[in-house]
Amino acid sequence: MGRVRDAVYKVNKRLTVRLAATLLAGSMLLSGLLGFFRDRLLNSAYMPNEAAGLAGYPVGLDAYTAAFTVPDFMFAILVSGALSVTFIPVFNARWVKGNKQSAWEIGSSMINFMALVTMVVSVLIIIFANQITSLIVPGFSESAHALTASMMRVIAVNPFIFAIAAVIASIQQAVGRFTFYALAPVMYNVGIIIGIFWFTQGINIFGWQVFDGGIMGVALGVVLGSFLQLIISSVGLIGLGFDYRFKLYWRNKGFRKVLQLLPARSVDQGMDYTVSLVELNLLSRMGAGVTRAYNQALTLHMMPINLIGVAISSAAFPQLSDRLGEGRQDMFQAQLRQVLRVIIWLALPTAVITFFTRGYIVHFIRNTGDPLMAGILGALVIAILFRTIYHMAARVFYAQQDTKTPLYISFVCISLNIILAIVLSMVLDMGAYGLAWAQSIVAVVEVTILFTVMNKRMPRLFNKEFLHAISRMLIATGIMAIVCYISVVMLPFREADNSFYSAFPRFLVIVAISFLVYGAMSKLLKLTEVDPIILRLRRVLFARFDVKS
Repeated sequence: MGRVRDAVYKVNKRLTVRLAATLLAGSMLLSGLLGFFRDRLLNSAYMPNEAAGLAGYPVGLDAYTAAFTVPDFMFAILVSGALSVTFIPVFNARWVKGNKQSAWEIGSSMINFMALVTMVVSVLIIIFANQITSLIVPGFSESAHALTASMMRVIAVNPFIFAIAAVIASIQQAVGRFTFYALAPVMYNVGIIIGIFWFTQGINIFGWQVFDGGIMGVALGVVLGSFLQLIISSVGLIGLGFDYRFKLYWRNKGFRKVLQLLPARSVDQGMDYTVSLVELNLLSRMGAGVTRAYNQALTLHMMPINLIGVAISSAAFPQLSDRLGEGRQDMFQAQLRQVLRVIIWLALPTAVITFFTRGYIVHFIRNTGDPLMAGILGALVIAILFRTIYHMAARVFYAQQDTKTPLYISFVCISLNIILAIVLSMVLDMGAYGLAWAQSIVAVVEVTILFTVMNKRMPRLFNKEFLHAISRMLIATGIMAIVCYISVVMLPFREADNSFYSAFPRFLVIVAISFLVYGAMSKLLKLTEVDPIILRLRRVLFARFDVKS
């Protein structure tokens, strides 16, 4: 057991911000690729053929998509981002001062508190699944309604499992241990893929058929993935000296501080998901298949956001919190500028490439593509850029233990999002495209407001050097956009592409050419963000030719 503990501790050692961001991005890329594979399997098994069109669309995938909404909504309100941005600064304040006993008391208390609250929520979802389904998808057919409620009851256990895993993951993030924190989400998709391959065929134990299979097997895979994620997260605690107690330390000021900060961020997260509930209600009235197409376009647009915005901001957040804890406002601003520059430098070309190659990207999760899904993804490209930036911008306030300012901004922006969603999709009859444009418009507004408030609080944050760097990034992106467009015209996505391997080589060529041009322009324009990449490439490509004198 001691050897296992030592091995885990070596693997899970503290990382620099750059290494942590690289690890998290790699993990999210792997998880995203598994998500592509998962969706491709689901679409192959449950999507109608081209001849049937949406008229032949089965209820399974729409029901599967809708069944997640309320469990995810409750997890987001109670745990999710609310926990990480309120728990970590308070935990860090004890940890950096060497008060580990208080830090572990906060950790134990949060695990127990979140487990109790989410267990109650999970039970309520199971009991009232029918009523909830009637409320969120009134446009679904009777069969789709029944299947949604049944799948929701199975998936309802997720908030409870995820809550425990999230606290454990936040502890590791707070102390700079990212290895198992990064691996855990990958296992979630592994569980769902197992469900698609095996549980959909039914479960037979000693000749007794205990489960008939079908798309309900995917829901069982979701629960399996949740348990796998919890197990991997728990392994990451080995060697940290975590002293868990089944107790709520109400006298611990740090625990009370987290509970004090939690409501504002929870309401903020809840309002974000309120948009999802409104969108789902509207989508259920737009016909079979539209709910799934919109949801998958949202999933695709989240992949670059997670790879860049979430990965980098999650890695940088603990260190930024440390700087404020040490009273180093100058270092806080300098590191924040550096992180924002890297995020914007990566997000600009990624958004442009996503727009021009959206036909290819959609094809990777559904053979021959899907014009509706590709169109929605195109409308979400602006949201990709600004939501990638948003994750770091919002964490600036959380590092300052200010959860109320982002809440007020979110309240304004989410109200605007709901109004725009209804007006664009229904009044102007833009359908699902209207929902996507509402998302993009609001993403721009939210980041603009956050930056305005940040600039008032820290007048020297966006200095001339920072703004000049952003202008050079825009020039490099503009030139790359022209090259990317020409590449797509020369290597277009074709409807005859009916396999992954028929389209992927051309997609890879387009992406490679585009990024090479962007990298060259960045170097020409003296953007320092490209230097570490060039240095790494030189080491990989030319290390064998180095001759020691």
